[in-house]
Amino acid sequence: MTTRTSTHWGDYLVDVRDGQIERITPHADDPDPSPIGPGMVSAHRSHTRIQAPMVRAGWLEHGPGSGAQDAWRRGAEPFVEVTHAEAVELIARELDRVRTQHGNEAIFAGSYGWASAGRFHHAKSQLHRFMNLIGGFTTVRDTYSSAAVSVILDRVAGGKREAMDGTPTWDDIAEHGELVVAFGGLPQKNLQVTGGGVSSHEAARWQERCREAGVRFVNVSPQRGDVATGVSSDWVACRPNTDVALMLGMAHTLATEGLHDIEFLERCCEGWDRFEAYLLGETDGTPKDAAWASSITGVDADVISRLARDVAASRSVITAAYALQRAHHGEQVHWMAMTLAAMSGSMGRPGGGLGAGLSAMHHLGMPRSPIDTAGVPMGTNPTGSFIPVARISDMLLQPGTRYDYDGQSRTYPDIRLVYWAGGNPFHHHQDLNRLMQAWHRPETVIVHEPWWTPLAKRADIVMPVATMLERDDIARGHGDHRLSPMYAAVSPPAGVRTDHEILRDVAQHLGVADAFTEGRTTDEWIAHLYEQTRTAADQHGVMLPPFDAFWEGGEPVDIDRLPRRATVYEGLRDDPDTNPVRTPSGRLEIHSTTIESFVYDDCPGHPTWMEPAEWLGSAHTDRFPLHLCSNQPSTRLHSQYDHGDASRDNKVQEREPVLISADDAQARGIRDGDVVRLFNERGACLAGAVVTDEIMPGVVSLSTGAWFDPQDPSAPDSLEVHGNPNAVTLDIGTSSLAQGPSSNTTLVEVERFKGSLPPVRAFDPPQIVVRDLG
Repeated sequence: MTTRTSTHWGDYLVDVRDGQIERITPHADDPDPSPIGPGMVSAHRSHTRIQAPMVRAGWLEHGPGSGAQDAWRRGAEPFVEVTHAEAVELIARELDRVRTQHGNEAIFAGSYGWASAGRFHHAKSQLHRFMNLIGGFTTVRDTYSSAAVSVILDRVAGGKREAMDGTPTWDDIAEHGELVVAFGGLPQKNLQVTGGGVSSHEAARWQERCREAGVRFVNVSPQRGDVATGVSSDWVACRPNTDVALMLGMAHTLATEGLHDIEFLERCCEGWDRFEAYLLGETDGTPKDAAWASSITGVDADVISRLARDVAASRSVITAAYALQRAHHGEQVHWMAMTLAAMSGSMGRPGGGLGAGLSAMHHLGMPRSPIDTAGVPMGTNPTGSFIPVARISDMLLQPGTRYDYDGQSRTYPDIRLVYWAGGNPFHHHQDLNRLMQAWHRPETVIVHEPWWTPLAKRADIVMPVATMLERDDIARGHGDHRLSPMYAAVSPPAGVRTDHEILRDVAQHLGVADAFTEGRTTDEWIAHLYEQTRTAADQHGVMLPPFDAFWEGGEPVDIDRLPRRATVYEGLRDDPDTNPVRTPSGRLEIHSTTIESFVYDDCPGHPTWMEPAEWLGSAHTDRFPLHLCSNQPSTRLHSQYDHGDASRDNKVQEREPVLISADDAQARGIRDGDVVRLFNERGACLAGAVVTDEIMPGVVSLSTGAWFDPQDPSAPDSLEVHGNPNAVTLDIGTSSLAQGPSSNTTLVEVERFKGSLPPVRAFDPPQIVVRDLG
């Protein structure tokens, strides 16, 4: 039997024999399928599958709030199997205790993560819907991927969504464009995924068509390979975290040589004069010319000036990768990219202007449908309580502490209970040793997981959940042109339920089951969401078949790509008074009076070069001379399916590979294939060395997502043996404006590991003890 399913990384056919998944293959319509899918077979068979509800032995014996010493046992203590009914009762009782004694703000249900591509079985949506019905919770704002860019573009560019919609598409670039300057590159691995699903991977081929049409690509990155394999590009090797300085040097050349689009700057932008005074050095005595930029970035001054002139002479796109804003002062990168695009002469013209994270995911740069796909309604959070997404450790370690965020003065809540479904903070978060210290503070941690991930091992109550291959759903990525059915290929293990079923049962104990389900079964919910999407499509003149015909047809249905519309920035250029953007001035705000009024010393009123806390120009290099880039992996989505073959086959001696230049490797006696130790004052991890000329000297690159595996699970500063870079990354906010993650602002030293290699236990289940029922 063959069934169809959808994932964030593509559509696949699932072959099943005798109730077991035998093979997963990409759908024939996909011209460039992701290799992640076939690796799901081994992951589904993995011995790390959770087969029944589990409770940590110490929590079960002593109960919640039994003291910090007991909580330190999370991750190092055995679990006890309980029945579903017992686990549900424990969860309901604990939720009721915390909300009654401490208020709903004491429940943290951030549940950040991609979870499943399905529109109904989306874990975070299900959990947040449930939490809102029982009085609310503390949630998170923004995402690890794009926190800084989201906040800054909302303030100065009319909004992140508007900037993404205003990003030139590849077909427009192929027809009208001449130059793409990609700060942080256009990594092909990112083109594998889009939240909600990718029905057909076309972005890499569109980039190749742009190249065939004569478009020139410039990759400004520490890594030569940060472009699609079919796209040749010029490589400008720039020190990490110095892109703003390089852009300022280009801007200075444009301004002093009269190459900037002064008409657009004065008519469609706010604050050019204030920024120009800084650029020319009138406010601080330091002109930001190409020579100044060269001293910071390591890029030759002539290269910087020539690139600026090329931008002015071409229909150009200025784009900055999301990775660049996951750094100290990360807001400045996209603010300066917008400013440089505004100066270029191409802003608001087809095939040119600002690329807001172009190629950060497959859909960015692809024509997108404006038709939204219905999802589970989450309702309104009665508490209004939230934290910036990357400030979890601060919240847990410093309850009651005041902090700044986007013009607000806020206070961290006192969290007593953590409830997580559909994500893995022990992948996403920075400085995991610090998170380990913070993780013992809550009285109870509840987790939904199919497998014994690092998060599940550090919970008190673990509810096993069905995988996407074990339940029906519908899927569609952001703006994708197809809506796909997701069929259950096999049944889950006996007694394993979906997130919805678990929360429905807890809701029954707390008296909100009817409101949670609205009287619908799972099948009825899926049909309901499809019909809501069908109604939305009909309003745009797109006709979809009724649900029964769609479901029985077994294939995706097309959601036609509507005719191209002028972008928000094309409208702005045409008439800024008639087509203002969503800023206080209605213009692009090169200088923001609003941000200036916040009086943040780490985020002034216009794009500014500020030294990051750690970089290759700082005194820290005396001890830690290498800059660590922790980018996205190519063989999994974040940490999803790290236990699958696609990811494990890429390991070096079972560890995540780290790229190191031949010069840096030779200086340290490191050979290709060696296990090395990356370390700084925050911690250390092991990785497998890949010696290459594709990365600039002074920089190493270790992808995120290896399941966190400290040698001693009960120690907060133990050696991480599997290659998780967040064992060493910096845990400070990007600035007081966005408070995003600064994980790419990290200096390390690397040495060849000597002695007996510690075993990798990342995929081993914890000890399970049998209850004494006597």
